Amino acid sequence: MSAGPGAGGVSSGSSFHFSFGLLPSEQRRGIESVYAFCRAIDDLTDEGPIDRERSAAALREYRREIALCYDGEPTLGPTRDLKAAVQRFGIPRQPLEDLLDGVEMDLCLSRYSSFDELRLYCSRVASAVGLICLPIFGCRDPRSRDYAVDLGIALQLTNILRDLKADAARGRIYLPLDEMAAAGYSQAELLRGSRTPAYLALMRQQADRAHRYFQSAAFGLPETDRPRLLTAEVMRAIYLRLLRRIERRGFRVFERRIRVPRLTQLGLALRAWVLGDVRD
Repeated sequence: MSAGPGAGGVSSGSSFHFSFGLLPSEQRRGIESVYAFCRAIDDLTDEGPIDRERSAAALREYRREIALCYDGEPTLGPTRDLKAAVQRFGIPRQPLEDLLDGVEMDLCLSRYSSFDELRLYCSRVASAVGLICLPIFGCRDPRSRDYAVDLGIALQLTNILRDLKADAARGRIYLPLDEMAAAGYSQAELLRGSRTPAYLALMRQQADRAHRYFQSAAFGLPETDRPRLLTAEVMRAIYLRLLRRIERRGFRVFERRIRVPRLTQLGLALRAWVLGDVRD
């Protein structure tokens, strides 16, 4: 279960591979097909200057390709592989459509007036990925859907904090404008990377919200599906470590890109696979 397009894109390669690399081969191929599809549509908005007309045309083509995954034969590599996973695991169509809706938001919007708007974006580009993956993992408990939704939002909110600088360089702000105004931190200050007391208060507010979604996901994980969601739990642990590193470094995300060391990621994955749990 990985964060989707926008605000840093799909989860980084190392996080992805440490989380999902030890799945049984058939499940791993299914997850890899979803990852490849996410990368392909992510590139419509995250690779260099956006040609909106060209990206919109490509997005329409992907919508047709998704329809063909359920009734026909897709023509593009990522969607041909995705169709095999759709058929093998019974992936529902709606979260795939939601994911494309999230990409369309990135084509049309560069600001979000409130958290309600931002939450919709996060649910489309990140929670939808989790919902796509649930049948690949073999999850059966309906409560796992709530886990996937909350975890996706937590991952994407963490991406947003990590990638403030990169997004600002593209003229994008993934923070609620009403909360920025209430904190006394302007768009101009964010775009030039000003680290003021108002900025720190705003970041604390955003980090606290991400923590609440991480906690909600952890508490909502149904015991019946816990073994099946172990890989998602590795992703949760890696991103929670990332959020805490951002906090410990005083939200200095404009100075350097904050990462979780590969060895730490590997350690979390090994603990999960050897001991069957993830320590936050």
